Amino acid sequence: MTAALGACGGGSDGPAATGDASNVEGVDDGTTLTLWTRAPLEAQANLLVDAYNASHDNQVELTVVPNDDYVAKVGAAAGSGDLPDLFAADVVYLPNWTSAGLFSDITERIGNLDYADQINPAVLDAGTYEDQQYVLPFVLDLSVMFYNKDLYREAGLDPEQGPTTLTEFRDQALAVQALNKPDTYGTYFGGNCGGCGVFTWFPMLWASGEEVLEDDGTTANLASDTAQDVYGIWRDLEDAGAIAPGAADETGATWTAAFQEGQIGVMPYPATLLQTADETVDVGVTAIPGIDGGTSTFVGGDGLGISKDSDTPDQAWNFMQWLMSEDAQVEVLAANNVTPARADFLDNSYATDPRVQLINEVSTAADSQTPIALNFQQAFNAVGSPWSTLFRNQVFGDASTLEADNEAITEALQQ
Repeated sequence: MTAALGACGGGSDGPAATGDASNVEGVDDGTTLTLWTRAPLEAQANLLVDAYNASHDNQVELTVVPNDDYVAKVGAAAGSGDLPDLFAADVVYLPNWTSAGLFSDITERIGNLDYADQINPAVLDAGTYEDQQYVLPFVLDLSVMFYNKDLYREAGLDPEQGPTTLTEFRDQALAVQALNKPDTYGTYFGGNCGGCGVFTWFPMLWASGEEVLEDDGTTANLASDTAQDVYGIWRDLEDAGAIAPGAADETGATWTAAFQEGQIGVMPYPATLLQTADETVDVGVTAIPGIDGGTSTFVGGDGLGISKDSDTPDQAWNFMQWLMSEDAQVEVLAANNVTPARADFLDNSYATDPRVQLINEVSTAADSQTPIALNFQQAFNAVGSPWSTLFRNQVFGDASTLEADNEAITEALQQ
């Protein structure tokens, strides 16, 4: 990825801002705009594009790319000058892609919005490079804790009270395991999926008052006493047989399926899948807790920016600013159970379900974060990443390798 993006020629300064930044709404003159997104956001992207196209002269042509192919496709297009007008990026890729100059600078455009201080700060920060802003939130995804209320009732647990500490998480998972129901287990996780682990385990550390990265994202802090307490919770569950079989081989493709099939008691989960899981399971939702309390979430999903190659930045900005409007944030996203990216829209007419209200609240909580590191992909998300090695050793293997595994993450971050 780094080699591919290095060919784009943007340099560390990034492209200069273009178009009329003083025009807050951009230009709606019938221009056809191109937009790329990765497959996990296909449903939300289609809803947004359809709503925009139905209400504007500009028309957006959406291309959905398989998740595993997206980084390579963006890298190749960046090198050849063929990026679309607009493209989305997983929040953890934003530091790399902004520093490589793939997006146009929209700092002044964002500054001219009278609601700029309401936009989710975690995504804005992830898309900021050398004090210049390059993206707005596209679709947010948050990590929370899901639990199966029916299994909680059977286990004698309060179906209206999910875990408020990681110790309670362990104990509640063990209570479900003690039912000894066929094909039913206390918990599950993507045990061979670095991105799954980042999304669900980092909040456990943040909620415990711990930072996972230091020195501007170049040093890992994943061997601390607090981190060992988190890993110990999962090791306890593995030793008790309470983690469903297959977790050690789970690459992320099916890591949410077992819960949706009613086979899992409690596990960290993507908030965007509440509606889907609710079709088959009586779902309880709580924030991801720390060792002794606290709450946090990984503010994930994608940011959206105007590419360095767009010849129509004012028209592209028209879509961007509409994306932040009530029509998009409330009438499209909130109406379909997606958390709005503006704090002033979190309390909306669609947020009547207490579970949705909780999800919305954690999106701007003090300990809710998006980790920022230039080499995040290599250190954490890549297949066989040093982060994957670390947490696999802590749960399934030799826990004595922790310091060396943490140092391997730091080395990847500093490459």
